Amino acid sequence: MAAENADKIASSVQGAQLEVAIGQASSAGVKKLNQDFHGALIPENRARQLKGIAAAIADGITPSPVSHIAAETAVKSFLLDYYCTSDAWSVKTAASRVIEATNAWLHSQSRFTEDANRAHVTTFSALVLKGRRGYIFHIGDSRIWRVAGSALECLTVDHRLKISDTETYLARALGLAPSVEIDFRDVSLAVGDILVLTTDGVHDYLSEARIAEVASAAANLDDAAAQLIDEALAAGSNDNLTIQILRLDHLGAPDMEGAVDEIGQLPIVSPPQPPCTIDGFRVIRQLHASNRSYIYLAETAETGKRVILKFPSVEVDGDRQFRQRFAMEEWAARRVRSPHVMSASDCNGPRSSLYLVFDWIDGITLRQWMRDNPKPGIATVRGILEQIGLGLQAFHRKDILHQDLRPENILIDGNGTVTLIDFGSVRIAGIAETMHTPDNTDILGTHQYSAPEYFLWQGGSERSDIFSLGVIAYEMLTGRLPYGARLARARTTKAQAAVSYAPARQFNEAVPGWLEHALCKSVAVQPAQRQAVVSEFIADLHRPRSDFRSGDWVPLMARDPLRFWRTLSLILLVALLTLGYHHFTGI
Repeated sequence: MAAENADKIASSVQGAQLEVAIGQASSAGVKKLNQDFHGALIPENRARQLKGIAAAIADGITPSPVSHIAAETAVKSFLLDYYCTSDAWSVKTAASRVIEATNAWLHSQSRFTEDANRAHVTTFSALVLKGRRGYIFHIGDSRIWRVAGSALECLTVDHRLKISDTETYLARALGLAPSVEIDFRDVSLAVGDILVLTTDGVHDYLSEARIAEVASAAANLDDAAAQLIDEALAAGSNDNLTIQILRLDHLGAPDMEGAVDEIGQLPIVSPPQPPCTIDGFRVIRQLHASNRSYIYLAETAETGKRVILKFPSVEVDGDRQFRQRFAMEEWAARRVRSPHVMSASDCNGPRSSLYLVFDWIDGITLRQWMRDNPKPGIATVRGILEQIGLGLQAFHRKDILHQDLRPENILIDGNGTVTLIDFGSVRIAGIAETMHTPDNTDILGTHQYSAPEYFLWQGGSERSDIFSLGVIAYEMLTGRLPYGARLARARTTKAQAAVSYAPARQFNEAVPGWLEHALCKSVAVQPAQRQAVVSEFIADLHRPRSDFRSGDWVPLMARDPLRFWRTLSLILLVALLTLGYHHFTGI
């Protein structure tokens, strides 16, 4: 089943963020059946900015009588399922998961045949244009090119192995094995860039210069694609032929504006003076105020449900970036679902000004809890950390980093349920990709709890949130920070290397050695030395790690610095007295 004109979702779309012209053509050529398939999807409005524009091409293996089904399934599944993934996910995360799921399904359809030549197997190449970058996913020997002047730059590598001078075979394909290795790369984009996707029935019979010449000179890309198909046939192509040509006519000015809800465009007004009513909410009292925002307890006029209203300060009205990050808090809360993450609440109707609405949580901050419980038991600490970890995992599953995990941003209610709040510093991978400025230009979190890589402007990862969680764990057990304030002041690799970890057992003898080992690992200065995922750290709180050795020698300075310095001072004193004695006696 070849991709006909009806399968082409669009040939040219104009939009505020991205304008792309697309030309496509496919032919069975000299064969009776077209085992190639292709397609493109250009969504409208915000979906185009959040997910981008996608094109895909597939070439079923010739011997298989069902490979045309595999090719069609691969392309259609990608174009439909990719746009159903979380808006918060990065392109790489979303596309890779869709491709992996498709591969698993195709492979499962071939479980009753041992002959790979009769299996649901196809090559697959996809291109996603988002923001100012192109994201490439590739398996097999279809190709993705970029026109570079009068030549083509190949952006993919064929997955073929040479058996002899005249014979090769496909080493990697979709559906060939239970799992699939996907080639991924991303490239920067510019207005006027022309990208070309081809199957081997085209690029094996036309020169790269000819493809570049026709694609560059074309006024109508559909006509150009059809022309190249005809030329490849004339050149002796004996295979199916498919080509897609994409021309970037406009990239726009991508940023967070428009990617998050429209509430970010609402006016900022003076904070309410309770008691009062705003948009159907009865404002009861103020809970918190700072130079950037005001937080109020309110209830809906109709049902009496209690909610939190968060208003920005009028002083930040001209700060466009703050507006965007402010609106993103509620955007993230609506997408991260967990009993340990604060939820966004429904509004009664349109908002008259910029404010956020969250569910009310009747509790105290972890900071206050730590003041009330200065010497908690390890089991109690572990129970709280587990819940924080579950909240963090919910963020990380959506490709979101919290980036400001600290005791003030964690609530504990009367039932002991722990909830993460304040998402003003989150990094949402799917939105970060739409921005043309780097996302590591500022340290958004509280410095004492921020991972050291942020101070080197290296950006964060899940391990950065683990560092913050490790600092909280250490502080709950000791009442102190593992590096004091020294690490937050270290702004070079050399300065960070000079900062040493203060063992938790120095301040709390109840901390067992294996737990000390886990804490030390979680707050390691080098991200690669920390636990890889939150669940690993939580597991380490329950039992010794496999790399822990109870008999490991620990220097006295690390085990008991006070005793170390007292002992050293005593040794120096004895040495000085001995030298003095010899000096005065002449011995």
